[in-house]
Amino acid sequence: MSASRLILILRDQLDRSAALLNDADPENDRVIMTEAPYGQRRFPPHKSRLALCLAAMRHFRDDLRANGFSVHYEPAGDCATDVSSFLHKQIEEHAPDQVALTEPGNYALLQDLQAAADEAGVPLDVYPDTHFLCTKDDFDAWADGRKSPTMEYFYREQRRAYDVLLTEEDEPVGGDWNFDEENRESFGKDGPGLIPEPVRFSLTSITEEVFDLVDEHFPEAYGALDSFNWPVTPAQAEQALDDFIEHRLPSFGAYQDAMWTDRPTLYHSRLSAALNLRLLDPLDAVRRAESAYHDGHAPINAVEGFIRQILGWREFIRGIYWRHAADWSEMNALDAQADLPDFYWTADTEMTCMRQCLQQVVDEGHGHHIQRLMVTGLFGMLYGVDPQQMNDWHLAMYVDAWDWVSTPNMIGMSQYADGGIVGTKPYAASGKYINRMSNYCTHCRYDPDQATGDDACPFTTFYWAFLDENRDTLSDNYRMNFQMANLRRKDDDTLASIRERAEALRERMSTDGTDS
Repeated sequence: MSASRLILILRDQLDRSAALLNDADPENDRVIMTEAPYGQRRFPPHKSRLALCLAAMRHFRDDLRANGFSVHYEPAGDCATDVSSFLHKQIEEHAPDQVALTEPGNYALLQDLQAAADEAGVPLDVYPDTHFLCTKDDFDAWADGRKSPTMEYFYREQRRAYDVLLTEEDEPVGGDWNFDEENRESFGKDGPGLIPEPVRFSLTSITEEVFDLVDEHFPEAYGALDSFNWPVTPAQAEQALDDFIEHRLPSFGAYQDAMWTDRPTLYHSRLSAALNLRLLDPLDAVRRAESAYHDGHAPINAVEGFIRQILGWREFIRGIYWRHAADWSEMNALDAQADLPDFYWTADTEMTCMRQCLQQVVDEGHGHHIQRLMVTGLFGMLYGVDPQQMNDWHLAMYVDAWDWVSTPNMIGMSQYADGGIVGTKPYAASGKYINRMSNYCTHCRYDPDQATGDDACPFTTFYWAFLDENRDTLSDNYRMNFQMANLRRKDDDTLASIRERAEALRERMSTDGTDS
């Protein structure tokens, strides 16, 4: 091993057990880290996103130093314009024999870092990201030859590979591979009742230091830090997992799709940020949930639903990202061109569902998966927002959003801009879906049953306009047959009124940012 090796660790690679670090020689290798951004983004990031990343990085830096590593750390305010510029500068300064890093979860960044090393004439050794439970090669081997890789079948293979929720006969515990049918309950008119709030973390001195830094060096950042409550160390991440398993996992399954006014957490784990920073081991989370089932603490539908998100969907989406890594930035299958309405940044809208979901994002940089897919994401697709803008907004505003996970979820699943790679149909729905899964509509001036008129719900108006505008494309999708048949039942006068209402809404939202 060369005595002159630079080890580059990125802000979302804070993995104590990374293969790269297991191979490192603390006495001879030099770790380099920077708070510089990955590259130029369309939108500035959320304050909570910045604070979480920088606080977690600084704790990781100190942990490495305590374990004997020499770490060169470049703080915000003193750093290069981006990570690739930082790497180039470090190569010039230290003239290493080699640069090593764990594979980034960002295709463009990997290309930039490779270019920086090539320009300097230094070999770049890219280690596999062993945080994930399915290697890229194994995913490709599974997906090759399949006309349309489907998460459900991948998930079953993952269950078998890791012997998760299986009987001695290698069959799924409970008799089914998933329990989706049991996991779509709403809270009903009485609401969710009392649910223990997530554990609160005491602010470390490093986190408080980072708060001051964010205010000083990132004045353009969105959001606020008033309600910041994210784990910034592995110990805090384990505490968050313990808290979820104990207090919210037992009812997570049934109510994982439900929403309620002024209740941002409900039964959700809020573990994705810690997982995506590598503060929490995914297999540990899976095993802990599995034990909760075997111990009788949580039912199978809740445990299986949680495990599927980690062992199934998270691993699947990462594999899909890399299979199409070079193409995501050009995808726009529905030719959506509209700019993101201003209220995505301010939550200033009369649509209660959007105001509720967006206010959570403004306040703390988070929202659960149904709020993202079936409220903020759904509205963007129905409205016709440029899918690349939707993804850039998501990457800027959510604390857990990184390219490998955000891009296929937003470009693909949420906006259907991939034409069916991630999901086989658009997740198109009217305001009636939101009314069924929440109490948002009871506090809203709009009527989810109406598509025309001043009180018509914009979701319902845009839903029918979306089906109408994309009639030729969607009519070829057999999974849209029911919805397209309902569209064909509408007479010409009704459709003309819907188009007129949709056009008026778009005009107001694009000019003065209001929806009424």
